[in-house]
Amino acid sequence: MLTHVVLMRFTDPADAPEAARRLAELAPLVPEIRSIELGLDVVGSPVSYHLSMVTRHDDADGLGAYQRHPLHLELASWLRPRLADRAVVDHVGPAD
Repeated sequence: MLTHVVLMRFTDPADAPEAARRLAELAPLVPEIRSIELGLDVVGSPVSYHLSMVTRHDDADGLGAYQRHPLHLELASWLRPRLADRAVVDHVGPAD
């Protein structure tokens, strides 16, 4: 199982809940997403990101297929211009 962790900081923090909503709606439409977990920051410290996303995929090929999926590309075209910063970690772990 490959775990894909993304932290997102938005230019306008008010965009984070809309991004979370759109990502949650996307997940059941992309078969390569085995699970998704989304979290909005509640502390708001100077080093906080606004939204975290954790998706799980069978393997790196599954992650790549998700990233190339037309619905993901459509969402990314909305999302990327709103991001001030993003951090990503992909790691292998046990199946859920």
